[in-house]
Amino acid sequence: MKETLLASIAEEVMSCQNCKLGATRTKAVPGVGSAHAHICFVGEGPGREEDLSGIPFVGQAGRLLDRMLIAEGLSRRDCYICNIVKCRPPNNRVPEPSEVAACSLYLYAQLAIVEPEIICLLGNTALRFFFGEQYSIGQVRGTILVKDEQRFMPIYHPAAALRNPQYVQVIQSDLRKLAALIQRTVD
Repeated sequence: MKETLLASIAEEVMSCQNCKLGATRTKAVPGVGSAHAHICFVGEGPGREEDLSGIPFVGQAGRLLDRMLIAEGLSRRDCYICNIVKCRPPNNRVPEPSEVAACSLYLYAQLAIVEPEIICLLGNTALRFFFGEQYSIGQVRGTILVKDEQRFMPIYHPAAALRNPQYVQVIQSDLRKLAALIQRTVD
């Protein structure tokens, strides 16, 4: 049932032309993973490799995230991974408010279907989408935030670790906390 609903949303995303990103994309990137995931990762938007493949987090940042998840006993197939916007913004720029608004219904529908125990927000754009401009990833990363009875854990985006290697240990530590939280919930 959940799988069918997610597939239906993916079909809608692939034909969506609700904003100007629909005209410039190679492929839409709806989301992937388990419809029964305890963790949902939400990033900003697809990059170049994601735009070519139609799969989120398959570029360098995604490969780093995969390695870090494996180190904590987690697997991509056990999670649900998506982005706020489902089409690549030109030159990987931050999505515009109108683009975010056009995609937000898809994201909210995905989250309502998966019903994750916790939503891991990857970077400032994802954090601010849910919590507003007053929040900064550097201030709240690795903590649990609650909104509308949903738990969120913001962490640095893996792309930040590609630019600043000192963030690798910070992200790994936050993923360790996330894995422990989920383990307690599952047990």
